Amino acid sequence: MALIASDVDRFEAARPRLEAIAYRMLGSVSEAEDAVQETFLRWQAAEVGRIEVPEAWLTKVLTNYCLNQLSSARARRETYVGEWLPEPLLAGDPMLGPADTAEQRESVSYAVLVLLERLSPNERAVYVLREAFDYPHREIAEILDISETASQQTYHRAKKHVADGRARTEIDEAAARRIIEEFLAAATSGRTEPLVQLLTQDAIAIGDGGGKVPARARAFEGARAVATFLRGLFKPGESKRKLVGGVPEIHVAMANGGPAFLAVVEGRIVGITCLEVTVDGGVVAVRSQVNPDKLVRASERWAAEGHDEAPLHVL
Repeated sequence: MALIASDVDRFEAARPRLEAIAYRMLGSVSEAEDAVQETFLRWQAAEVGRIEVPEAWLTKVLTNYCLNQLSSARARRETYVGEWLPEPLLAGDPMLGPADTAEQRESVSYAVLVLLERLSPNERAVYVLREAFDYPHREIAEILDISETASQQTYHRAKKHVADGRARTEIDEAAARRIIEEFLAAATSGRTEPLVQLLTQDAIAIGDGGGKVPARARAFEGARAVATFLRGLFKPGESKRKLVGGVPEIHVAMANGGPAFLAVVEGRIVGITCLEVTVDGGVVAVRSQVNPDKLVRASERWAAEGHDEAPLHVL
């Protein structure tokens, strides 16, 4: 059925919210965009004039599509090469969605997106809709075809899983820059001890290369192991430059609301490393996304904004 202009406009008005929901649900920009496109196709095929609450209808269609994708994603990720990490987004990206409350900002943090991978699809859906978009349990129950009580129970269970697994605290941009500068100074010092002092004893380092860029299949665990790995990573070398096609420049950034640094080659991001930080400032996790498929949107945003500031470090 052909849509009239007002029907298309109504969908386009809902698109930013739908994209933000799908990104939190799936952890992937391309998959989120596919989910929104599929929702549009179903909107196009529906008798739009008979839909009483279009926003609720669109959210239901999108969420259930994402639930199906999450179920199949578990099987796909069993064959994924190495560790799977979500796709990081730079500050200001509209796909990050609402950031008015601490809960909304936290729900899209990189640490939380990683933890959401441990939840069941239904737990993830309830958590995202409630925590990030403040949907009442009555509406969540209608979207997921469950009871309101089941929605409440699922939410509390999901929230507990997330709270038990996170060590992060909110960090503003100025604090994030200080953390990154201190971290990079230690990482480029050529010594292990300065890094050990910044890391928690149970710190981990993990990377996602997707089989396209070399990345260790399992995480480094413990402060000393992580520090040794990072010290080697930040040693300049011709092999690193050949691998990424140029000289990597390291820049400070905010990704998913937290401290991060970018490896940039000729205006193209070749790696985003997100730090998870405890309340007292210790770095508990170093997560690096180097799969080029998961850096496209961030690279486009970086290039579009233009950055003339000098890098903090050159490898």
